[in-house]
Amino acid sequence: MTATRFKRILLKLSGEVLMGQGQFGIDPATCDRVAAEVKEAVETGLEVCMVVGGGNIFRGLAGAAQGFDRASADYMGMLATVMNALAMQNALEKIDVQTRVQSAIPMASVCEPYVRRRAERHMEKGRVVIFAAGTGLPFFTTDTTAALRAAEMNCDALFKGTSVDGVYDADPKKVPTAKRYDSLSYDRVLADNLKVMDASAVALCRDNNIPIVVFNIRDEGNLSAVLSGEGTSTIVQNETVSA
Repeated sequence: MTATRFKRILLKLSGEVLMGQGQFGIDPATCDRVAAEVKEAVETGLEVCMVVGGGNIFRGLAGAAQGFDRASADYMGMLATVMNALAMQNALEKIDVQTRVQSAIPMASVCEPYVRRRAERHMEKGRVVIFAAGTGLPFFTTDTTAALRAAEMNCDALFKGTSVDGVYDADPKKVPTAKRYDSLSYDRVLADNLKVMDASAVALCRDNNIPIVVFNIRDEGNLSAVLSGEGTSTIVQNETVSA
């Protein structure tokens, strides 16, 4: 799997990635590092769009578990993703990468509204587009948002940057003998309830034949390595290769 295989990708980052070594909030140094790696990808000729979660600030499910109304909690989580998107935009534009933030919840003072055709034109012009505020509706995760936007943007792949180097049959942080897969089918992920993305996101990628590439974004340089075919990752796709 190399960058030349793809023309357009969506990069999904969990909000926790932006915390760096902290326990909460946004670490500017981490934003700068990730931005530098995105710039390298753009300089290879890739068209890049992004979705960033909000778990470093507020997670809707966690808020609902503590007593918030679920819909209200999800809207709060969406606003957290806007903050993260603006932080990534700032980091990218500091290194001369033209970036646009598009929000599913209109807030004209800080970013553009989400318009599919406008987003496509931005990417065609070499700009990075960051999709914020999820789908604009409660009860949907940013994983589902990433799959939806990847389908809408006709992306060749969805890259999910996490804190592990692929998909395992158990949590590798808790089970030292957990097995990592090099390749999986969408149906295997769904049938075995493997923790790649939520089921609706996996099904959406399956139905639109969008490969999901899971890799560790916390390791510096790993995005470039995975794009070049040298890094460690797991790819989820229709064609299954024995792991």
